[in-house]
Parts: sequence; structure tokens; C-alpha cells
Amino acid sequence: MCAFVLLDIAINGARAGRWRSAAVLAGAAALFLADIAFVATARTTLLVAPVLVLLLGWRQCRWRGVVGAALLFGYGTLLNLAPLEFGRVVGLYLATLFVVWQVINFLAFRTSPTLPIILGGALVIAGGAISTFWKPA
Repeated sequence: MCAFVLLDIAINGARAGRWRSAAVLAGAAALFLADIAFVATARTTLLVAPVLVLLLGWRQCRWRGVVGAALLFGYGTLLNLAPLEFGRVVGLYLATLFVVWQVINFLAFRTSPTLPIILGGALVIAGGAISTFWKPA
């Protein structure tokens, strides 16, 4: 809970132009989140954290924040539950990251990808699929 309160205060500080204090608070929040990741992975924590992310998204950006938080949560969950070794998941990770960035870019900024981004993204997705799913003989 502390991490999400610190993130909320850090975001408000950054919006007010207090960058140094916002960076310190965001760093402290990152330490709290690292503690959750490495120490406190109880079922309650794993259920409460997504709800707090959604509430932070709602508080900061209303529905856009909720959609962004849901995309972020789904993205992290799906990649971490992939039944593959890390070396093979990296390709899936990069391809998924590209697609999520484009969806967020469109939803948040109403910007459609240009032809170079589409072509480059197709290469990123193809490379991710090859490194993840191609089984050497």
C-alpha cells in the first residue's frame, strides 16, 4: 500500500514540476514494490496489488488510467506465466512490448502507427516469434 501512495504523491509532484522529490518518491516506491516481488508474495498481496494499480490509474487519469493499468497488469501476468525458459521468453517479451506500446500510443495519444513503425514492428514480431517458437533440430 505504501508504494501506491508514494507513486500517487510522486506523480502529483512531477505534475507540479518538483522533479527531484518525485524521483526520490518514485525510487522509494520501487523499493517497496521490489520487496513485494522478492519477499511478500502471499496470495493476499498478489490479489490486492492489481486492485491498487487500478485505483491509482483511476485516481490519476480516470478511465484512461484504468485501461492502462489493466493493460499493464495483463501484459505482466501473461508474460510471467508463459511456460517457457527465459531465453525463449525474451522474444515473446519484446514482441508483446511493441504491440502494447502501439495500443497505448493509440489509446492515450490517438496516434496511429506510420508505415515505418508498422514494417519495423512486423520485423520485431517476426523475430520474437522465431526466437520463442522455433525449435532447433
